[in-house]
Amino acid sequence: MAMYAYEGRTSTGESRKGEIEAPDQDAARKRLRAMQIQPTSLKAKGGGMKVSVAMPNFLKPKVGTKDLVIFTRQFATMIDSGLPLVQCLDIQSKQAPNPTFREELAVIKEQVESGSTFADALKKFPGTFDDLFRNMVAAGEVGGILDTILNRLAAYLEKADKLRRQVKGAMAYPVGVSLVAGAVTSLLLLKVVPTFETMFAEMGAALPAPTQFVVDLSRWLQNNVLFVIVGIILMIVGVRQLYKTERGKVAIDGFLLKIPVFGDLLKKVAVARFTRTLGTMIASGVPILEALEICGRTAGNRIIENAISKVRDSIAEGRTIAEPLSETGVFPEMVCQMIGVGEATGALDVMLSKIADFYEDEVDQAVETVTSLMEPMIMVVMGIIIGGLVIAMYLPIFSMAGNIN
Repeated sequence: MAMYAYEGRTSTGESRKGEIEAPDQDAARKRLRAMQIQPTSLKAKGGGMKVSVAMPNFLKPKVGTKDLVIFTRQFATMIDSGLPLVQCLDIQSKQAPNPTFREELAVIKEQVESGSTFADALKKFPGTFDDLFRNMVAAGEVGGILDTILNRLAAYLEKADKLRRQVKGAMAYPVGVSLVAGAVTSLLLLKVVPTFETMFAEMGAALPAPTQFVVDLSRWLQNNVLFVIVGIILMIVGVRQLYKTERGKVAIDGFLLKIPVFGDLLKKVAVARFTRTLGTMIASGVPILEALEICGRTAGNRIIENAISKVRDSIAEGRTIAEPLSETGVFPEMVCQMIGVGEATGALDVMLSKIADFYEDEVDQAVETVTSLMEPMIMVVMGIIIGGLVIAMYLPIFSMAGNIN
């Protein structure tokens, strides 16, 4: 990139001067014209050679949902205010707090300046702008309602992020407490029990069965601790590798949907995500078959994705949505019937939004239920494990005290 000093006039006849960054002089002129400035003088600024060291990709901060929501909201407001698309991108590429996002927006701006559509320019960064985002932007550009589409996108992203955080919150508590319980138990077996074992050996008395079991378990763990750690790591890696295969995904995702309490929560999340995504895309003018394809890819569960794929194939053959959706056996009957009513009345997008609102409330309640159920269960399990270890260690002492009496 080179810096160019320019002088020019706006469309209202005002004189402007300043500096602009561009790859070459032609690109600088294009940028000025996009900013509605007709250049009368354009000169490259002199200077020494600048050496820049690019940051490795793995060190760059990722573009999060919050960055995308803020960008989408602000971008919609600027477009609605009548600012040119390139100028909006220029402003956003300079003020975005995330440096990675700033670089991406600068590239997108250059692509648009070169004559590319906004939706096509977004394809350069599929990790930031997914199929849903790009297709809705394309529909907004064609229909001339880009600001409306962007507002819908921002609302959708906010709700989707809320769902994601709720599920993570429901999972984080039991996982965190289980890890703490495992660490405490391992510490007791590796450090505390050996001390008691030495003391019991000096007494020379026979140990009660529970105490002997804990002592034997402690010895085994001390001798095989490295194998246990390696085994856990291999198991985690193995499950992740299995999940990369088609059969593995189907098996694991199917198992997750059958877990008591958690499976019901995951189904409600899937229904809320599906109806919200499909409703938002239909309301934005995205064709139904394309919308269903994207819904399947964003389902987050292979069982749900396969069900949506079957529905899409049935619609391509001329059927309605509700009937094949019911035949999959994955979606609740109430959802299928409400979608059927939406199709019959011509208000499918409205009906899908109502279903999504209902199931998002259901997810709220399910998360509260999961949390309230898991808390006492985990405490009971922790109490049994740690309390059992403590009692087992003190049984010989109690036995000795009884003999003395």
